[in-house]
Amino acid sequence: MSDSENFEDLLKQFDQTHPQSRKGAPTIGDRVRGTLVVITDTHAFVDLGAKAEGRLELAAITDAEGQLTHALGDVIELQITGKDEDSGMLLLGSQQGQRFHGLDEIESAYRQGLPVQGQVSAAVKGGVEVQIAGLRAFCPASQIDIRFVEEMAEFVGQRFDFRITKFEGGRRPNLVVSRRALLEEQQRSQAEQTRAQLTEGAVLTGTVTSIKDYGAFVDIGGLEGMIHVSQLAFGHIKHPKEVLQIGQQVEVSVLRIDPPSEKNKREKIALSIRALTRDPWQDAVAQFPVGLRITGTVSRLQPFGAFIELAPGIDGLVHISELGAGRRINHPNEVVNLGDSVEATVLGVDLERRRISLSLSSNPKQSAETPAARAPAAESAPAKPPEKTLGTFGALLQETMNKAR
Repeated sequence: MSDSENFEDLLKQFDQTHPQSRKGAPTIGDRVRGTLVVITDTHAFVDLGAKAEGRLELAAITDAEGQLTHALGDVIELQITGKDEDSGMLLLGSQQGQRFHGLDEIESAYRQGLPVQGQVSAAVKGGVEVQIAGLRAFCPASQIDIRFVEEMAEFVGQRFDFRITKFEGGRRPNLVVSRRALLEEQQRSQAEQTRAQLTEGAVLTGTVTSIKDYGAFVDIGGLEGMIHVSQLAFGHIKHPKEVLQIGQQVEVSVLRIDPPSEKNKREKIALSIRALTRDPWQDAVAQFPVGLRITGTVSRLQPFGAFIELAPGIDGLVHISELGAGRRINHPNEVVNLGDSVEATVLGVDLERRRISLSLSSNPKQSAETPAARAPAAESAPAKPPEKTLGTFGALLQETMNKAR
């Protein structure tokens, strides 16, 4: 006698001696908790207490390598997916979509709103074809994922959970399914959990969902936030694609949370990767001592001088007076170009203003007024012309006598 036959006989004997236990028995679609009491090569049997007993496929409690994820005596939460017509035993499944068998079970899953497992078999016009319990179903392109998908072929061969949204019976039933409906339910559930820990300064792990010129959008658990390009790193980044790619996992800090409004139905969440890295200016004095000869790259040109990137997030300024090697120049582009690699000497470091003054000369002349001190005046506004004064009394008297003549 097999384990399954022995267990079913025990259940029948139990029913005969405990008829009151059948009162209030759960029905298809209910979620129940039970204890694993028997595990065979193909099935597992669960004692649901005084209410009922059930059976589930062994695949529901094994991982991708075929190893059991539960042991005898474990209490697990399951869903009732059907009823065995011969024995009357309830059929159980995990919380994910189940492998239903036959048209009747598929129709029952549709009416109960239960998720079902299916495998994408082909990309067709307007969506994909899905095989569910030996039946053909259609999933529209808009329902295969939450995100926009350009190539349906990437899903072929993959197995997913679906919800049946349309069921028209017959020998060849018309089935329409949606994966997006289940994903949106999961997203709403995750969003509520994320909101509970969403505060400014919180550090979260997310997944990059899309990349734009101005930044990247990240799913932080049912909610989406944006990292502006300026918050990706301390160094110069022209486009987020230089450091991120779609699907990449990133650790982010929450900078700001704007509550929902009439225009924005969801909260706007500003994120940062840069906030989690060490500010390079904290080590600038030790890293760039006065007199150090260092190589950098020309990152910006202004009329008053050239900015040199010395390290990610740290630029130094070569004032225009330090560029000409003694000769007068009108603009830095007469000497250097963007992207040039140059050698410069550190003249001074101003941590408070985050400025490093440089010279291209290997033996610069130190002066009381360094280029770093002169740069702000050149950058902010041109010098005002001197105001007129009355002059001396003698000059005024002389001017009056000249007019009298």
